Amino acid sequence: MTPVDLVLTRQGLRFMGRLWPCTIGKGGVRADKREGDGATPVGVHRIVALLYRPDRMARPTDWAVPIRPGDLWSDDPSHEDYNLMVRAPYPYSHETLRRADPLYDLVLLTDWNWPRAEKGRGSATFLHRWRRPGYPTEGCVAFRSDHLQRIARLIRHETRLIVPASLT
Repeated sequence: MTPVDLVLTRQGLRFMGRLWPCTIGKGGVRADKREGDGATPVGVHRIVALLYRPDRMARPTDWAVPIRPGDLWSDDPSHEDYNLMVRAPYPYSHETLRRADPLYDLVLLTDWNWPRAEKGRGSATFLHRWRRPGYPTEGCVAFRSDHLQRIARLIRHETRLIVPASLT
């Protein structure tokens, strides 16, 4: 571990000398992550992208990529685009990235099962805004909006999300 790593603990996420309250997947933490289990995957995951809603916020960093109308995330393990960003219209199972609610206004994308996804191992693990404190995600790590924005600005090229097996 390095000082710029995001380390999940039972008390929250440790990063840059601070403990950030967060929520994780409703399926807990699992080493054998599967599509649809609602679990946050154990492992060391690089931060590979930062997506944001330009109609709702200023560009948070110079490496942030805007979420456009029609941007989707494929979560259909039977399709070749599984665990990749795709564009509407898209007839297979997917998540809408440009949501009506603010959950995906700012998204840090990890390299969990990406870019060459193993079918059924689980689609993307995002760091995104939480619905409310303590409300679980579908496997992502979620934060209070202002904390997520601060974390996004502090991320470095070498930053990783570390989810220890001891949390299973």
